[in-house]
Amino acid sequence: MPIVAQSTETTDWVSRFADEVIAESERRAPGKPVVVASGLSPSGPIHLGNLREVMTPHLVADEIRRRGHEVRHLISWDDYDRFRKVPAGVAGVDESWAGHIGKPLTSVPAPDGSAHPNWAEHFKAAMVEALGELGVEFDGISQTAQYTSGAYREQILHAMKHRGDIDAVLAQYRTKPRAQAKKSQKPVDEAELEAAEGSGAASEDDGSSGSAGYFPYKPYCGNCEKDLTTVTTYDDASTELTYGCTGCGFSETVRLSEFNRGKLVWKVDWPMRWAYEGVIFEPSGVDHSSPGSSFQVGGQIVGIFGGERPIGPMYAFVGISGMAKMSSSKGGVPTPADALRIMEPQLLRWLYARRRPNQSFKIAFDQEIQRLYDEWDRLDAKVAGGTSRASGTGGGSALPADAAAHARAVRTAGGELPRTPRPLPYRTLASVADITAGHEDQALRILSELDPSDPIGSLDEARPRYDRAEAWINTYVPADQRTIVREEPDTELLKSLDEEGRESLRLLLDGLAEHWSLDGLTHLVYGVPKVRAGFSADATPKELPPEIKTAQRSFFALLYHLLVGRDTGPRLPTLLLAVGQERVRTLLGQ
Repeated sequence: MPIVAQSTETTDWVSRFADEVIAESERRAPGKPVVVASGLSPSGPIHLGNLREVMTPHLVADEIRRRGHEVRHLISWDDYDRFRKVPAGVAGVDESWAGHIGKPLTSVPAPDGSAHPNWAEHFKAAMVEALGELGVEFDGISQTAQYTSGAYREQILHAMKHRGDIDAVLAQYRTKPRAQAKKSQKPVDEAELEAAEGSGAASEDDGSSGSAGYFPYKPYCGNCEKDLTTVTTYDDASTELTYGCTGCGFSETVRLSEFNRGKLVWKVDWPMRWAYEGVIFEPSGVDHSSPGSSFQVGGQIVGIFGGERPIGPMYAFVGISGMAKMSSSKGGVPTPADALRIMEPQLLRWLYARRRPNQSFKIAFDQEIQRLYDEWDRLDAKVAGGTSRASGTGGGSALPADAAAHARAVRTAGGELPRTPRPLPYRTLASVADITAGHEDQALRILSELDPSDPIGSLDEARPRYDRAEAWINTYVPADQRTIVREEPDTELLKSLDEEGRESLRLLLDGLAEHWSLDGLTHLVYGVPKVRAGFSADATPKELPPEIKTAQRSFFALLYHLLVGRDTGPRLPTLLLAVGQERVRTLLGQ
């Protein structure tokens, strides 16, 4: 099928990669489905940085599907990898799991209390559920199933036969960057060296070389199940292989043409799979893209298996507001499931779609999530070409790249993702959830008063956004920042007010009934200091002296103290609605 040209109206990074991938697929495998791939290791919680490994090819694959092409998005579950370390912060896991280090991930017990049969399946399940919610269509491939079924037997025998060629490629990269830099006598960037050494040939297993030569294959021990093994002899003609285990002392001789308990080392395994699956597009993280690392070396090794390296953009790290670069070994790293508890799938998809793969970005679990939602709602309004209920702003027109990112966030080739029927402002919903502390009848009362001309009739109209905002309040807002409305008026503060303070409260109280809606109360609370100073409540900032802003801040602080006993709190219009007219009047001394 010919490439469908993209108009400049919709061209974005996804469309450009789709053009490139379709053209390359037609060159390599005309008439066959386009194959894109991701690889995930369920060695612990699969975090939001790992999600970029999936979302980048997903977005490209989805664009290719939209153009009418058949495409497969493979997710290789690297569940036959060795268990390297016990990740921190995992519930139901203690130091005894260190005894399983060296076993395949599918041979490690799941955390205590898990419903899943092993470690890999436990962490895989959470990711599969999150991908379903995000609308990601994929074909999952278990590398345990592939290796133990003998699916790769021919490729393993081929690698062993050509181990000298593989060793020659790897030998080019076995000198550490620091030594290379010293030899060249060029200035050395220490951070770059550390990054290269941490992700290149120095840290990624490329096989064992001993007195018997180099072998790109590592058996798992038939006794202890660990990969603490060394191949001591191998005969190409008979495929007889002898190995010994340094962990338990076990040794045995097997026929590799019949043996299924082992795997190719990573730097050989990955390019083998590119050739085996016919992968056209697969991104890789910064740690796989430095000189001597697996993606770079794999580009040469893949030819030994009769394949070509895929188009592979490097993707940058994904951070979390207030947290350093994510590492699942440090524990407590947010996962896609964690993000989806506090934000709708559309917002999470948008964060990955709007940035090119080589651009880093952060996902907010702190107060920044409210600003992100405001930005999303403004874009939603622009795309709709009208005024958003959520943002209250005019639509205008979205830039082409922004409109494309929005389209990729709200729908896939298979259809539109479920949406909140009434997408009220996230910050408003969070404030309501904060103030009402789980009382749904009170939450509904407040939300129904936001817009009396079009009242919300059921909390379901505001779901799932309301539930996400409530989860954020309950999970990520510290207790000392939660809003607790005063039980009794602050009589001392009320007695101490000067004439200006008393007059400001009188103006507010006199206008409550008439302005009892979100927009009305917004107009009222901002208008009181203007009227006190002799201006119209409708006066714009350009018509007002700077002193009015100071008066507004003082008035707002007074209201917060009288209502919640603090200098700040939720937006005042929302807070007033939440407290209710009668209680507001009591707390403000009427």
